[in-house]
Amino acid sequence: MTSFWFAVTIILFALTFDFLNGFHDAANSIATVVSTRVLSPRVAVCWAAFFNFVAAFTFGTAVATTIGKGMIDLSRVNLYVLLAGLLGAIFWNVLTWYYGLPVSSSHALIGGYAGAAIAKAGWTVIIPGGWTKTLIFIVLSPAIGLVLGGGLMVAVYWICAQWSPMRVDRHFRRLQLISAAAFSLGHGTNDAQKTMGVIATVLFTARLLDHFYVPFWVVLMAHTAIGLGTLAGGWRIVKTMGMRITKLRPVGGFCAETAAAASILGNALAGIPVSTTHTIAGGIIGVGSVQRFSAVRWGVAKSILWAWVLTIPISGAVAALCFGALHHFFPAA
Repeated sequence: MTSFWFAVTIILFALTFDFLNGFHDAANSIATVVSTRVLSPRVAVCWAAFFNFVAAFTFGTAVATTIGKGMIDLSRVNLYVLLAGLLGAIFWNVLTWYYGLPVSSSHALIGGYAGAAIAKAGWTVIIPGGWTKTLIFIVLSPAIGLVLGGGLMVAVYWICAQWSPMRVDRHFRRLQLISAAAFSLGHGTNDAQKTMGVIATVLFTARLLDHFYVPFWVVLMAHTAIGLGTLAGGWRIVKTMGMRITKLRPVGGFCAETAAAASILGNALAGIPVSTTHTIAGGIIGVGSVQRFSAVRWGVAKSILWAWVLTIPISGAVAALCFGALHHFFPAA
């Protein structure tokens, strides 16, 4: 197989991962708005998918550049590394979807990419500076979501103290449409860019680009794939995110989504690849704990936390095994 057609094959795998990212993370975009019954599931996924795609025209490609050339030494990887990395990420996405666990597709991707690269070239292939921000924000992104979500909930309680519950519900049902749109815009901006970074790396490694950059046709393909995945909707995870962590009302859904959207969009502008899953889960927990500490089902939150911890090492290990298998059958790898 020529490098051109091999590159095309890997790009198709990358778009498959992007579709699964949207499918897996649809829950992040729609769980709160569905569980509060502001929108029906069918309308909610259409709303989210539209803003996933619109994000292609908004916030640039800073995250894609970080993923593409800021974490792994490109001079020491090849197309087999990229294929193995995608296989590791796809495996973890499908497995966690099956069990209804809202883990980070983004961290599965970078874990798979790193695992395959290390299997080929050793630990020195890692660029420490690119990983420092990402690893810090594995902890910070849910913490920021929790603090912002809880803070917004407290502010709303104070501002709306004299309102009747019916008035609060009526206003925040409308506002939740805006917060859901903002979160979906952030989801598309942050998560689609990670696939763009991989595709741009494939094109550069296959010498189809003379320098690393993200062509606009790649931007459009990535946002289309993630939008279509969101339309398909990972309903198993919607139940976990929208109902099992804590019981949400429109005001809580608005606060959780707004907090997560602010954090994600800010990080996207800074080129930091954060997890939209971690951020919205933190926002939901923050909102629930403000209402009543016991309102959060901490056993469910603990299971999710363990899945987060395991995402990078397991996707990395699977990707390393995939690279080993590819190297066995194709010694040139």
